[in-house]
Amino acid sequence: MKKLIDIENWNRKEHFHFFSKFSEPFFGVTVNVECSTAYSKAKEKQVSFFLYYLYRALKSANKIDNFKYRIIDNKAYEFDVVNASPTINRPNGTFGFAYMDYAKNEDEFYQKAMEEIEKVQNTNSLLPAVSGENVIHFSAIPWIDFTSISHARSFSHPDSCPKISFGKMTETNKKKSMPISIHGHHALMDGFHVGQFIDEFQKLMNE
Repeated sequence: MKKLIDIENWNRKEHFHFFSKFSEPFFGVTVNVECSTAYSKAKEKQVSFFLYYLYRALKSANKIDNFKYRIIDNKAYEFDVVNASPTINRPNGTFGFAYMDYAKNEDEFYQKAMEEIEKVQNTNSLLPAVSGENVIHFSAIPWIDFTSISHARSFSHPDSCPKISFGKMTETNKKKSMPISIHGHHALMDGFHVGQFIDEFQKLMNE
């Protein structure tokens, strides 16, 4: 479900009109997230660390309105829920895009996500069978401890979905951390909202 935003009475009216005209309206930041507790908890629960942090990133995004805003036919909408469209790596070195619904029940999310991963890994298809505007584009690059990242984009194709990438986990002085990059459409969000996401994500990773 989604609702139309009344742009004329929206506090982002000028931001929306200004940045919507850009050929590249996305901006991005990269930060390091402490993940020692999260890694230990994932091992205790015997779940994939990837799915563990993916769930927390998706949960964080659903707590921040700006991550649920999308532009469709030049109009701004707010979705009730946003889901995940992550890249899934295959043993042959390729990847496929997956689609995973957000679920408030964490174990339910894991179960359905593992089914989706198995399906993607057993095909050669790039695109998922189901997708939509109300997704976050996630990618994991666990081989690279990156300090910045850019994304391939087709400027002729309208796109306002946030893009979140995770890098290689490293350890220094017995503290584990990994880089996370967040790109958002500037007509819909600013650095303030990305900061809110980072704070919420770090909080959930520490619990």
